[in-house]
Amino acid sequence: MKIISRKTHGYLDYSIGILLIAAPWIFNFENTGSASTIPIVLGVGTVIYSLITNYELGAVKAIEMKTHLFIDFLAGAFLAVSPWLFNFADIVFWPHVVFGLGEMIVALMTDASPRKQFEGNKRSY
Repeated sequence: MKIISRKTHGYLDYSIGILLIAAPWIFNFENTGSASTIPIVLGVGTVIYSLITNYELGAVKAIEMKTHLFIDFLAGAFLAVSPWLFNFADIVFWPHVVFGLGEMIVALMTDASPRKQFEGNKRSY
């Protein structure tokens, strides 16, 4: 069920991007090598590809929304499994798994087509 609008998705993109960048400090794993580098890099990447997405909150509109959602899904999957791929699950894994799965769910629940503006009741007098 596609219940998230493109505009709402845009707000989530920028919020999650910033949160991923700050996650190592928020969740106290800032000096842990790959564990801290991966969310920072993915957060910066999220902000950058959001800026160039052809949607309501994109600045340049260079990539289509379906491509953006595909990148979101892949980035979320990578983030979710990264603690085991890079062998830091014994240090930290919950933020990576939760944010990764969340990103995948949001990508799957976002309607890629633009919504028409509500025009109200058009009456001619």
